Amino acid sequence: MTAESIGIRFEISGKAGIITLDRPKALNAIDHEMVSALRARLDAWADDSAVAVVVLRSAHERAFCVGGDVRAMHDLGRAGRTEAARSFWRDEYPLNHLISVYPKPFVALVGGLCFGGGFGISGHARYRVAGEGLGFAMPEVAIGLFPDVGGTYVLPRLPGWSGAWLAMTGARIGMADAMALGLYTHHVPAERWPDLIDAFAAGDPVEPTLARFAVVPPPPPLGPLLPLIDRVFAGGSVAAVMAALDHAATLDGIEGEFAAKQAETIRRASPTSVHIAFAQMQRGLAHDLAGCLTLEFRVVTRLLAQHDFYEGVRAVLVDKDQTPRWRPARLDDVDPAAIAALFDEKLPDDLVLT
Repeated sequence: MTAESIGIRFEISGKAGIITLDRPKALNAIDHEMVSALRARLDAWADDSAVAVVVLRSAHERAFCVGGDVRAMHDLGRAGRTEAARSFWRDEYPLNHLISVYPKPFVALVGGLCFGGGFGISGHARYRVAGEGLGFAMPEVAIGLFPDVGGTYVLPRLPGWSGAWLAMTGARIGMADAMALGLYTHHVPAERWPDLIDAFAAGDPVEPTLARFAVVPPPPPLGPLLPLIDRVFAGGSVAAVMAALDHAATLDGIEGEFAAKQAETIRRASPTSVHIAFAQMQRGLAHDLAGCLTLEFRVVTRLLAQHDFYEGVRAVLVDKDQTPRWRPARLDDVDPAAIAALFDEKLPDDLVLT
């Protein structure tokens, strides 16, 4: 199959290597073929003197990439082909790492929805440009997974405890909040992106060019709630976080409303996934990105042998009844030792990145 037929296009324009995600019916959800094609092209361009800068973009305004094609992983696992499912993540995570250490300037232009695996191919880029229509989330706890693709590395390093909030709730934030939290390096209005790419193609230096095109984002709507987020999500356990949320939900005004919504959202998610997300925030600061991806591969491998991933995908993406039946069903019933084992026990074929 050609690269174009699987939802990703590559071209060289002047000095710029341009990657365009173009799988509109799936909102650019990235599957194994796309991962393989992107890796092969990045490897080739790394050694191509004609390419001075790499630009990653979407062909469609609505979405940059709504994540990995978890429906395909669900179907493979259900069919007993767990090794085929694992191979997707075994290839995806090294791609995320490659982007983080890519030897040439890598510019991700991110507008519309950017979830999960979409952040994996953009959030580790040296330059991360947010458009005004950005909608960022790591919503994996709602489908029995966890914020992977390096979320273990990135989210604990966000200001305060905002990363724990994003991980445990799957909350969606817009451009101004994402910029304020440091998830993106520049805000350039989407209407200027063609001119920006033309400047790169003409050989203009990347950093001064981005500085010339960037504009100051508006104030982040989340700003007034950040002190509450920091107080609540600094808890030393999931139970402590939930107790703090329930207490904050009794407050008047926007703080009480916000806290009640977060508590409700967490209690709808997979209890196991919420505990995994919390553990990621506790462990991530002790590892570099490569080490975090190694931990994530251990966890995702083990979740393929458990109930919640299949049930979450069924409820949200297959039957779409939005009524997953989790096992265990309550946050209090999750065994902390079982969560620790997901991370700590090495696999016979651990993913090792250097």
